Amino acid sequence: MSGAPQFIQTLSSQVAAGTLFNTYTTAKSVINQTELVPMPGNYLRVGSKLRVRAMFGLSNIVTTPGTVTFQVMMGSIVVWTSGAVQLSTTANVLLPVELEVNMRLDTIGTSTTAKFMAVGKIIGLPVQLGAGVANGTVTDSAITLPTTAPAVGTGFDSTISNILDFWTGFSISNSGNGIQIYDYTVEQLIF
Repeated sequence: MSGAPQFIQTLSSQVAAGTLFNTYTTAKSVINQTELVPMPGNYLRVGSKLRVRAMFGLSNIVTTPGTVTFQVMMGSIVVWTSGAVQLSTTANVLLPVELEVNMRLDTIGTSTTAKFMAVGKIIGLPVQLGAGVANGTVTDSAITLPTTAPAVGTGFDSTISNILDFWTGFSISNSGNGIQIYDYTVEQLIF
């Protein structure tokens, strides 16, 4: 480790599998409440880097499966979103998926001044690039998120205490569209 910064401070690490969430559309927290990350006011500085990793089971229905959206939240503010990710047209039940989001704080300040720039990567059979696509026959799909040009997220107040959280929402409410978090970590890059 010669001079290269490393993600070496774990701010949160899930210790037990979470609840299976299904039959909903409005995005909500899918993390065990004990694993939420409290971020004290003025804790972050410009250039602060966080890595959010989630490993989970994802289920989807076969007929018009719709989309799923992943969000990193600061309190009730969406600081990063995957955008709508197309679900496979093959019915899946809790197939393993990995999501990693690398975030850099671009600005700090009050009101809605603080903003993260972030890019994610998702790997798993239930997620597809393009509508109407079935599970791949050889390997999982890997998609960089969002599938549009990256931009800073919605602004938040970095001078007050915030809770870092992970939310998901489905475009179609069905008991066959669901998510269960198996492992979740938030790490901070230390320079």
